[in-house]
Amino acid sequence: MRAWSLVGRWVGAGVVCLAVPAAGAAQTPAAQTPAGQSSPATRVSLADAVRLAVEHNHQLRAQRLNVDLSKADEITAALKPNPVFTSTNENFPVFSPNQLFSWENFANNQNYIEALSYVFERGGKREKRTLVAQDTTTVAGHTAADSERQLIFQTGQAFVNVLLAKSSLDLAQSDLKSFSNVVEVNRERVRVGDLAEADFLKITLQQLQFEQDVSAAEVALAQAKAALRQSLGFESVAEQFDVDGDLTFTKYTVTLDDLKREALATRPDLRAAQVGVKLAQDTEALAYGNRARDVTGEVEYDRAGDFNAVGFGFSIELPFHDRNQGNIAHSKVAVIQANEIEAQARTTVVTDVVNAFAAFQAADKLVSLFQSGYLTQAQQSLDTTTYVYQRGGGSLLDLLDAERTYRTTQLAYRQALAAYMTSVQQINQAVGKQVLQ
Repeated sequence: MRAWSLVGRWVGAGVVCLAVPAAGAAQTPAAQTPAGQSSPATRVSLADAVRLAVEHNHQLRAQRLNVDLSKADEITAALKPNPVFTSTNENFPVFSPNQLFSWENFANNQNYIEALSYVFERGGKREKRTLVAQDTTTVAGHTAADSERQLIFQTGQAFVNVLLAKSSLDLAQSDLKSFSNVVEVNRERVRVGDLAEADFLKITLQQLQFEQDVSAAEVALAQAKAALRQSLGFESVAEQFDVDGDLTFTKYTVTLDDLKREALATRPDLRAAQVGVKLAQDTEALAYGNRARDVTGEVEYDRAGDFNAVGFGFSIELPFHDRNQGNIAHSKVAVIQANEIEAQARTTVVTDVVNAFAAFQAADKLVSLFQSGYLTQAQQSLDTTTYVYQRGGGSLLDLLDAERTYRTTQLAYRQALAAYMTSVQQINQAVGKQVLQ
């Protein structure tokens, strides 16, 4: 019996040794991320959010592919015409089968013409087509860069909205907790007969407003995160992700003239409009080039019976009627139109900078006003009113009014901080690069 028990122990140990590696091997793939794929981010900063948006936003990625499409069109535009081989074979006596395979008929009666032709483009068409295609690629690149500029601003704005929603939720929860303490204190006052039941009911009903504020803030936070995740690309961040950062006020010193100068030099939409003028001019040159008629040259070998010869020829269209007048007229108007679009883009750039700078100054001034003493006054008013009321020296209306004033002031301050941070992003968007970090 002891021997069988010993054998059983050895067998059990062997089974365990075999099972452990197998279990580990089965669990390992589930804990690993597939090769070439990064796990979704669970916490993102503003810089992370911008990077993820630029890398993963599907609309921007689709826009960038226009550059690759245009580069493919460059290849097509630069191609030369293919030579054309023509083979003409005549006088096969299909209705005289006895002669069809006769060597004498093949040598003396049948005709063979083998020709090779090539179109010689005139007017510099190929070079001008290539230049127009290259201009189109440049415009596509600037357009994609402008889409990236817009996306960066939208991402920054969405990120600030999440920060505002988190801060508002923290404020609502803090207010609810503070007022709940007031409710508990007054519940004790009712118990000892220091407060009327009717007044206590008014206080408890007021607590419902604070609870509603918390619920609304939670919904706003969820919606703000969903909007941010849409900009970043849903697969780039985890479903329950969070953001790093707080609503802050950083003082910047910038001048309107400097911002205008930077914007006129760097805005990709303006640069796209400027290249659009060159594209229209090169398209006009191509229209004039297409007015020149191409020449088709041909060489051929002729065999008619026992007669062998070499020939040549050419063909050219005679431009009596169609001299590409319509396309030339169209391209002339397009040049004028492109200049108008470039002028409008320049005006838009300056207007965007002026508007962004005005919003930046207004937000700066408003935050400074809050920080100059209004926040402290609202806090002191609430603390004093609460202290007096809890000791029976103030009215319920005074307490509720102080709570309302404090909550309104704090919420307005947070909104002012968010507006200031958004105005910083708007400055960067208007200029076309990160001038305020």
